[in-house]
Amino acid sequence: MKEHRLVGVGHRIAHGGPETATPLRVDEHVVRKLEKFIPLAPLHQPHNLAPICFLLERAPQLPQIACFDTSFHRTNTKISQLFALPLELFDEGVRRYGFHGLSYEYVASVLPEYDGKAARGRTVVLHLGNGASMCALESSRSVACTMGFCAVDGLMMGTRSGSLDPGVVLYLMAQRGMSSEAIEKLIYTQSGLLGVSGISSDMRALLGSDEPRAKLALDLYVYRVQRELGSLAAALRGVDAIVFTGGIGENAAIIRARVCRDAAWLGVELDEGDNKKGGPRISAPGSHVSAWVIPTNEELMIARHTASVLGLR
Repeated sequence: MKEHRLVGVGHRIAHGGPETATPLRVDEHVVRKLEKFIPLAPLHQPHNLAPICFLLERAPQLPQIACFDTSFHRTNTKISQLFALPLELFDEGVRRYGFHGLSYEYVASVLPEYDGKAARGRTVVLHLGNGASMCALESSRSVACTMGFCAVDGLMMGTRSGSLDPGVVLYLMAQRGMSSEAIEKLIYTQSGLLGVSGISSDMRALLGSDEPRAKLALDLYVYRVQRELGSLAAALRGVDAIVFTGGIGENAAIIRARVCRDAAWLGVELDEGDNKKGGPRISAPGSHVSAWVIPTNEELMIARHTASVLGLR
């Protein structure tokens, strides 16, 4: 039996901040810097950092590599990162970062195997899962993402609200006396599919339910996807392909079908049979815009990055 030796550990880190564009080796100094971004990714960052701290204490000589979900979006222009706030805030780090970067990076890396035109052209990738976002790719590089400053922005998710008028937050504070902690809990863990349906955050449960609120949650979910698809299509000035990935994107044929039918105005023509089979191509042969199902593999991207930083590939 061949013996294996642990030479390094790769970690997915939700937030890398404005300066981090590539994976890097982690030490205690890096951990302290990454802890500053916990308020921007409260569901993920503390859990991402916990095993790093454990291994730094127990095996300090073992190389650990941090791979960031924000890094892939560092190719976004300054304009696409800006909020219409005083510019000093941008310099302080208040900007659109984008997330799910490891997923999008993987899809971009394999897209040429599925559709060379899409890889060279304009593609919108829909990472639909309990956490959900969409990314506009131009020549396989990120130019815009529905998630922004934090991982609650953009699409409606399993328990996260997605985009929210800031006036709602001010109302909750002024009229209902809610603290920032209570509002954070509301928009991160009590909203989304769970909040609207009152039943579950699980797409499978809602698809199998006859409750009116379940239908309402599904209708809102698809509507929000369509709104963001139109926005990203505008950012790209046209679309050559759309790609579904993530737990819902890869497995919920009904959601894919609804999104594709509503995207007929873009030139998407669904092949019902191929969609039910799960693809990989789910658009009709004559479709002006191709549609694909590509399973993501964030773990493989982390392994590749880790091996690269350690000089193993």
